[in-house]
Amino acid sequence: MARSTGTKVTEKVVKECRDKLMKTKMDLLNRVKEAREKLDLGEKGGDEADQTMRLLAEQEMLNLNDRLRSQLFEIESALGRIEGGSFGVCEETDESIEVERLRAIPWTRLSIEGAEIRESVNRRYAR
Repeated sequence: MARSTGTKVTEKVVKECRDKLMKTKMDLLNRVKEAREKLDLGEKGGDEADQTMRLLAEQEMLNLNDRLRSQLFEIESALGRIEGGSFGVCEETDESIEVERLRAIPWTRLSIEGAEIRESVNRRYAR
């Protein structure tokens, strides 16, 4: 169970973050749809150069899709934390995440201190 630090995230902040998460989710879903439509519009024939360009465009779209899917997962997770009552609690320190950080990145799982700890641990194991 997360401990409270006295700087609990207010309902107003939670609502602001939920609204931003929902807007961002819809924007991402629209970007995925537009990317797929662009890819489907490409002609199938052509010479080797055309085919190569199409393959590069497909690869770029797949990379974009992976990034969007990852961000959608983070957004869905944040919405789940809102529903579950654990939104705004750092996964690393169990302390409240800074309100300005939540407003800027509402899907964040870490406070600034938690992010620094995790980055330090990752650097240590990367060697």
